[in-house]
This record gives sequence, structure tokens and C-alpha cells, in this order.
Amino acid sequence: MAKPPVLQNGPVSYSGTMTKIDELFTAHKLWLAPDRLALAKKIAPEITCAFTSGHDPIPNEILDVLPNLKLVACFGVGVDGVNVAELTRRGITVTNTPDVLTEEVADLGLGLLLATTRQMIKGDRYVRSGEWVKRGNMEMTWSLTGGKAIGIVGLGRIGKAIAKRCEAFNLKVAYHGRSKQADVSYRYYADPVELARDSDFLMIVTPGGPGTKHLVNARVIEALGPNGVLINISRGSVVDQAALVKALKEKKIAAAGLDVFEVEPCVPEGLADMPDNVVLQPHQASATHETRGAMGDLMIANVQAFLAGKKPLTPVN
Repeated sequence: MAKPPVLQNGPVSYSGTMTKIDELFTAHKLWLAPDRLALAKKIAPEITCAFTSGHDPIPNEILDVLPNLKLVACFGVGVDGVNVAELTRRGITVTNTPDVLTEEVADLGLGLLLATTRQMIKGDRYVRSGEWVKRGNMEMTWSLTGGKAIGIVGLGRIGKAIAKRCEAFNLKVAYHGRSKQADVSYRYYADPVELARDSDFLMIVTPGGPGTKHLVNARVIEALGPNGVLINISRGSVVDQAALVKALKEKKIAAAGLDVFEVEPCVPEGLADMPDNVVLQPHQASATHETRGAMGDLMIANVQAFLAGKKPLTPVN
């Protein structure tokens, strides 16, 4: 039996998924084509489904020549990098990969919080450099305990998983979102500035996109105060990066842990040059073999369901 044809807009960040796509489909790899538009035109009659990452949009000029495209399956939970509104206007369903990465991302969020407050990266350098031998014990760090409060910006699946973990640390949990959730007992703040003001730690988990661009601005950051810690595992666009660098330099907040940046993989010198109170990660929140494999399987399952005449498993629009 011939393998069903699909358009693959770009590579996904797990080699096992790339292998499965080739095993299950005739994948036309758009990013490898010398002339992408010519390839799209050539395969247009047979293409109903496409694979892409959540930050790799299919250009409109390509969509224009694919009249039969009905499904775009994204690798990742965030789809802010894909023009969902335009795809919806064209009658194209978009799917993502929720749930399978929730626990993994929440783990890294707590890991960044611990690494930042307890200055674990600095401690590692202190041991390796011989400073422990030369100077004795490193200066003390901050605690997560003692009735401290964490504000979570975005209480979706991942935000709730983080809140659950924070309860185990006896942290007081509050949140900000578009609206108050009736089935949630945590305190709700309509204003992120007020949430930051009442928090020792601020965890950013909200989706990216135009609606949340610089939601965490200078006012929110400074409201955390000189002992506050900001953690961002959502999208770099949610935090005003220049304002964050300024606040860190001026000691208006104590520290930050970041897995995402406004323009990846570029990290401004202002952040990279702060080794003691800033912990940086290369967008690794879901980057384990197990989770990336599960993400790829769900992305593929959405296409398989559609091709079998069934409803996609995890539609976004």
C-alpha cells in the first residue's frame, strides 16, 4: 500500500519522529527544496495534511497553491508562531500536542526556581574552580520555604502542574489569567502588577502571541521587589527582556531563571554576563527523549486520524 503523501514544512526537534514520518508517509520536505514554491505547486493536488513546528509558519505564498490542505499538525503545545487565524480563515484545522509535555515543562520550571534561588550553578562553579578550598564556604542563598508566595502567570495545564508542585514546597500559590477560574481555590489577581507585588517568586507560563507580548513589563518586574525572582518557561515575547535586564542590573529584582528568549537562540549580553543571579537554559523545557517522542507520536496521530476520516485528536481552532 502506498504511503499517504504529506507536506513537511520543516524538521522537528526529535530524530525519532523524523524517522517515523518517513516510515509512515511520503513526506515532501519543503525546507530542503531548492525552489519551495515550485515543489508546493507540483505536489498540491495530493496534499491534504502538513507537519510543522509551533514556531515555523507555512508562508502564505505556499498556502495559496495548496487548495486541498485541510490540516496542519504542529509539534509542540504553543502555536503562537503559526498563523492560526489565517489558517482558520482558509478552513484549515490546526492541531498541537498538549498534555504529553505538561509534567516535563513543570519539572523544569521548578528546577529553574530551585537552581536560581539556591544559586546551584554558582555553587557548581565555586566547587570546580577551587574557590571552596581557597575561600571556604560560599555565601548563603535564598530559601523556598518560610511561608513565601509564588505568583503564576497563566494557570493552564502547565500552570496547574506547577502549582501542585509548589504546594509540596509549602508555597502560597496565586495566579493571573484572562479570567478567574471557578474551580480553582488559589487567589486570583486580575492585575499582574498586584500579583507580582504580593509574590516572592513569579512563574511565567502563559501562551505567547500578540495578546501576551510584554505582558510582564517593567511595572510587573519591578513590583516583584529587590528580593524577587522571575522564572520564564513560556515564550520570550511575554517578558519585556530589556526591562528585565535593566531591573537585574539595577538590583530591582534579585534573580531570574529563563528557558526562553525574545529572539532565539540569541541571548543579550546583559543576561549572559550575569552568571551569579541568572540561570539560562536553551529552550529545554520539553526536551527529553520520552516527552519529545510522545509529542511526535501525538502529532502523527492527529494526521492519521484525519486521513482515516476521523476528527483530529487535539484541535486548536
